Amino acid sequence: MNHDVTLIATIAIGLVLAFIFGFIAQRLRLPPLVGYLVAGVVVGGAMPESLADGGLAGQLAEIGVMLMMFGVGLHFSVADLLAVRRLAIPGAAVQILVATALGVALTLTWGWSLGAGLVLGLSLSVASTVVLLRALEDRNALTTGNGRIAVGWLIVEDLAMVLALVLLPALVGVLGGNVPADAAATPQQGLLLTLVITLAKVSAFVAAALAIGPRVLPWLLREVARTGSQELFTLAVLALALGIAFAAAELFGISFALGAFFAGMVLKESELSHKAATNSLPLRDAFGVLFFVSVGMLFDPAVLLEQPGMIAAVLALILVGKSVVALLIVLALGYPASTALTVAAALAQIGEFSFILGGLGLGYGLLDPAGFSLILAGALFSITLNPLVFAGADRLIAGLHASPWLRSRLEERRAGALARLQAELDAAREQAEQRADAQKTFTPEELAERFPLFANLTPEQREVLVLHFQPHTAEPGERVIRAGDPADALYLISKGEVEVTVDGVRLKTQGPGDFFGEVALLSGGRRSADVTALDYSRFARLSGRDFHRFLRRYPEIHAHIAALAAERQGNTPRGPGGMVSPVPEGARP
Repeated sequence: MNHDVTLIATIAIGLVLAFIFGFIAQRLRLPPLVGYLVAGVVVGGAMPESLADGGLAGQLAEIGVMLMMFGVGLHFSVADLLAVRRLAIPGAAVQILVATALGVALTLTWGWSLGAGLVLGLSLSVASTVVLLRALEDRNALTTGNGRIAVGWLIVEDLAMVLALVLLPALVGVLGGNVPADAAATPQQGLLLTLVITLAKVSAFVAAALAIGPRVLPWLLREVARTGSQELFTLAVLALALGIAFAAAELFGISFALGAFFAGMVLKESELSHKAATNSLPLRDAFGVLFFVSVGMLFDPAVLLEQPGMIAAVLALILVGKSVVALLIVLALGYPASTALTVAAALAQIGEFSFILGGLGLGYGLLDPAGFSLILAGALFSITLNPLVFAGADRLIAGLHASPWLRSRLEERRAGALARLQAELDAAREQAEQRADAQKTFTPEELAERFPLFANLTPEQREVLVLHFQPHTAEPGERVIRAGDPADALYLISKGEVEVTVDGVRLKTQGPGDFFGEVALLSGGRRSADVTALDYSRFARLSGRDFHRFLRRYPEIHAHIAALAAERQGNTPRGPGGMVSPVPEGARP
């Protein structure tokens, strides 16, 4: 070939092998993540560098980290976290501290430095949310109280690891790593100053993100969505995710991962967050796979033969140490043994955050390649064995329930704490449903049902039309439309009831699903009736400018809509000047 295809070869070989080994792992009833890591091991050990460049794979992996953290932010639920805060926050905090301390103690016996032990301990202390969600879905336990507690626990762990990603670079010097050229000196005063500067930069970024982001980003996303271009919307989501992450690193000196996480949190406030998550999912999946492949490329299989004792110790800490600590913490906080066993099984594995932390330690020289291989080996074995751990927990829970004595002491007497937490979870879910109802946005299917005027639109045209609707509210007695005013919009009633009158005479009332204001909008005349809210009402409002812009964009539907509008107008008795004449209640206004 006359040109360099290393990047193309790296992506192609990585994705092809990831698909092959991921499919094999799936058929073996293992998480596909195991196959992706094995694919990376094969690429790193068998492929020449001219075909699979580890440096390029690392940069692709960095994009994968940003997109994964963006997805974490998009799905981050403050309400669910607050509902389980009494158990998840203290439990996860103590568990991370104890597991990290065990990791440091273990590495000190191997003669490692404190910095290497700290990175290894932190990496082993945090479980994979991706693996847990898959395990709970397979057991239909994701929406149960114990399942949501386990997820909340791992959310706290993820937040703790985000903090670790912020602080670890500031501590590199004192921990014996390679200090970047632009970093401060290493004395104690320099360390404190570095920590203060780091926290100040993070605080400035968070303040800017929370102050500006919710006002600008949802608006920008909606304006792009209203163009009707799927590729432009997807591009906007990716530009915001990667752009904010890059700006956070360049302007505030914080990690790409933290910037992408906050970008996702800010965009979650948009009513289009679900669409953003859906559109970005394919690229997040693709680059996420490349991330795991690149991690596997760093694994040295020789460590399996050279250091089997170390691998066994790491695996024991993951499968036994963390699980026992979590079990004791949950029981000490007064929760049932079934909850404790579920949380313990959930923590018996490590995953993506472990790789991110290990990679950061490797980059700063705190951890050597052999240490990173221990983390990867622990992940491969623990993820593979995690279904067996859950099966063992299920057996213990079944045996617990089969014994009246154990059930009475470890379940029934502790049921009060779980019942209170379940009540908080139910309340959080109810509030979320109420917020969703309050922010109701009509789907294209609802538009077709409630708007016979637009029944002949294609699904794509309906989706574009829905994005042009703006929320509008009215209090009881408020005049929504006044007779004689210029026609500037049509309205769909989402909630409440309105009264249509002419010269004080009531023509009819309209409720949810009805719409009004389109006749004058199409004819270009003035309003022929008054429309007044009878109770607290909510509408979807389509402005005249957006309506006519929509018709110009799709001229093939203009004749159909005009014909239906003329029929609707012809069924309405009209007085002099085009005003609607009084008719008996129930007639069409």
